[in-house]
Amino acid sequence: MNRRSWTLLIIVLALIGGAAALLARLQGIQKLGRPAVKTSPIPGSNRLKVELPARVLDYTSEESEPDQRTLDWLPADTSFGQRLYRAPDDFMISVGVVLMGSDRTSLHKTEFCIEGAGWRIDRGATEETQVHLERPYPYDLPLMKFIGTREGTFEGQPVRTRGIYLVWFVADNNEYTARHWQRMWWMARDLLTHGVLQRWAAISVLAACAPGQEDATFERMKTFLQAAVPEFQLVPRRPDPAAPAAP
Repeated sequence: MNRRSWTLLIIVLALIGGAAALLARLQGIQKLGRPAVKTSPIPGSNRLKVELPARVLDYTSEESEPDQRTLDWLPADTSFGQRLYRAPDDFMISVGVVLMGSDRTSLHKTEFCIEGAGWRIDRGATEETQVHLERPYPYDLPLMKFIGTREGTFEGQPVRTRGIYLVWFVADNNEYTARHWQRMWWMARDLLTHGVLQRWAAISVLAACAPGQEDATFERMKTFLQAAVPEFQLVPRRPDPAAPAAP
């Protein structure tokens, strides 16, 4: 290595060391934020149970637990909530919540989960959208919408299924976004400026349908979310009427 290469190597190592020292210092003084979803303690565990509603509109539901592989893979203080909702016509919607603890690696890019479940993402159909909610007051909740395809067989015949996958992220202090990179930025900002590691929750909603039924399925999902989200999500909070108006 020449002199210039050695200089660059030393600078890089110094930056890495400085960043590691800063992160270690922040880790020692940080406070953990409050969950932005309803939870209850699990006796004898450092995890929390995310409380999803048992009934939404005319949907009944069944609660499910994360599999052992997921528990082993994610940090020990990661918390979960999972329910499968079924309408009278057997239309089904799956809702899952992953709530991070003190380890930020609990959450990762949504695409990893979708593809890991066997769906092939239609990249051209991925878009940011929103659903309008009326409770606790009117606002638009941003969503990232993915459409995936899964091939299978039924009674020996090939079957193609389309999946509509919606995801967003929420944290205390009325922070919510559909964008993974924005969640990461806000998490770093809150840690650096306030010493608070926000407990971000990733919320995912999945419904399967036949090809050609994607738009109709999405509309049913939005109606479901308008009723379900206010029952378990704690943000946004109603603004304080005594607070001064924003400039």
